[in-house]
Amino acid sequence: MVLIAAAVCTKAGKTIVSRQFVEMTKARIEGLLAAFPKLMTSGKQHTFVETDSVRYVYQPLEKLYMLLITTKASNILEDLETLRLFSKIIPEFCRSLEEKEIVENAFDLIFAFDEIVALGYRESVNLAQIKTFVEMDSHEEKVYQAVRQTQEREAKQKMRTMAKELQRKRMEQKKDGGRGGGYSGGSSSEGFGNSGSGGGISNHSSISTPSIGIGEIKPAPSAPKPAPSRNALKLGGKNRDADTFVDQLKSEGEKVANNPVPSAASSSAAASAAKAKPVSDVPMDDIHLRLEDKIVVRVGRDGGLQAFELSGLLTLRISDEKYGRIRIQLDNGDQRGIQLQTHPNVDKELFKSKGQIGLKNPAKPFPLNTDVGVLKWRYQTQDESAIPLTINCWPSENAEGGCDVNIEYELEHPRLELQDVCITIPLPMGIAPSIAECDGDYHHDSRKNVLQWNLPVIDAASKQGSMEFSVPSSIPGDFFPLDVTFSSKVSYAELVPLKVQMVDDGTDAKYSAETLFYTDKYEIV
Repeated sequence: MVLIAAAVCTKAGKTIVSRQFVEMTKARIEGLLAAFPKLMTSGKQHTFVETDSVRYVYQPLEKLYMLLITTKASNILEDLETLRLFSKIIPEFCRSLEEKEIVENAFDLIFAFDEIVALGYRESVNLAQIKTFVEMDSHEEKVYQAVRQTQEREAKQKMRTMAKELQRKRMEQKKDGGRGGGYSGGSSSEGFGNSGSGGGISNHSSISTPSIGIGEIKPAPSAPKPAPSRNALKLGGKNRDADTFVDQLKSEGEKVANNPVPSAASSSAAASAAKAKPVSDVPMDDIHLRLEDKIVVRVGRDGGLQAFELSGLLTLRISDEKYGRIRIQLDNGDQRGIQLQTHPNVDKELFKSKGQIGLKNPAKPFPLNTDVGVLKWRYQTQDESAIPLTINCWPSENAEGGCDVNIEYELEHPRLELQDVCITIPLPMGIAPSIAECDGDYHHDSRKNVLQWNLPVIDAASKQGSMEFSVPSSIPGDFFPLDVTFSSKVSYAELVPLKVQMVDDGTDAKYSAETLFYTDKYEIV
C-alpha cells in the first residue's frame, strides 16, 4: 500500500491534525482534505470513499474521524488494518476524544504516526512498540542519572563532614581564646607545662599582669581581642579551602549547594527524592536490609520467550552509628548462574569465600542514615523455564463476526507468592465484553478500552486460573499486547540475609529485612 496522509478531523470537516508521508504540495493536500467532507457517507463504522485519484479510508471516533488517504492501488484489507492501529493510537495519547485534547497532544500523535508509516509504507510495528519508541526510555540515561545522584550525595556528605570539622575547630579555638584572657597564649602553655598545681598558674598570672598593663578589672576584656581576631582569620582560611573544594566540584560538572551545611528540611527532601522506592510496611530497625528484584519479560502470543531480564539490588541503611562496622551473611540458593557484583568498597574476596558483605577496610564504618547499594545482580536468558507466570490468550473468531477469548495463567515457580496480579487485555474501541467465566475479579475500563483481570494472590494453592469472554465486531489481533503487573515478598534471585554480625566481636546484631519482587514490564505481544 502507499499511504499518502493520515489526519484527524471533525465531522464538520475541520482538520485538527494531519501528517503526510509522501512528497506533495501544501495546496494539494489541503484540497484532498477539503474534499473529504463532501464525499463521506454516514451510518457506517468502517468505510471508504474513492475518487478518480485517491481513496479515503475513515473511522468515526465519537465526534471525530480518523482518516487515511491512500492510492487507489493499495490493498483495502491492509488499509483497514492500518486504520485500526491509527485509531488505537489516539486514546493512548489523549485522555478524551475531543478537539482540544487532540490539539494539545498533536506532536505526540505525529511522532506516533511516523512510527507506523515511513515513506508511504506501513511499518511492521504494534501498539506496544510504538509506545516504547515514542517514550524514548533510555537505560543509559537512567544509569547516568543514578550516578549523578550518587555523586551529589557523596559531595553533600563531604561538605557536611567538612562543616562539622570547621565547627569543632572553631569551638576549640574559642576555648583557647577564653583561657588567654588572663594571660598570653605562650605564657599559658608554659604554665600548664611547668607547673602541676593551681598555685603555679596563679603565680605566673600575677607576673604577667603588669606586663599587659591591666591595673583594674574593667580594662581586662580588651586584652583578649587580638587572639579572637587571629582565630577569625584562621577560620576564614578554612572557609576559603572549603569554597575551593566546592568550586572544584562545580568545575567537574557536579551540582553542589552553595550552603556547605544544608538544613534538615533540605537533607530530608534530598533523601526522599533519592530514595524513590516503593513504600514498605516492614518496621525498620537500626540496621535495615532491602532486597529488590525487578523483571522485564516479553513473550510472543504464539509462545516463545523474546526477552527476559532480571535486575536486583541489595541496599543497607544504618540509623545508629554504633552499628556502622558490621558484616552481612547472605544465603544464595540460586542455581541458574545469576551474575552478582559487589560495590567497589565491599570486600569481594570475603563475599566469594564466605558469602559475607563487609567493607574492604574493616575499621571504616558504613555511611549513616543513607541507603547504600552494596550488591547488585543481573540475569538474562532465553530459557522459557525462567518465566515465573505464563499467560495463554486464545482468541478465536465466532459466527457472529466477533471473537471468543479464553485466557489462562499458570504459576511456574510454586515457591513464589505473587500479590496484586493485574492482567490487562486491550479491547476494540467502544465495545464492551461479555464475561462468561472468571477466576478472581474483572473491571472494564471503557475510557482506555481495556479489560483488567485482577487476582489478589497467585501461589502454590492457586497456581492456575482462567477467564472466558466474548467481544462482538472484533478480530484476534485486537486483544494484544497483554500487560501483566504483580509484586511479591519472595526474592526471585533466591538471596536471603541470614544474620548481621559486628566486626569487633562477632556478636549478632538485630536487623530488619524486606524483599520486593515486582514487574518493570511484562507483556505478551
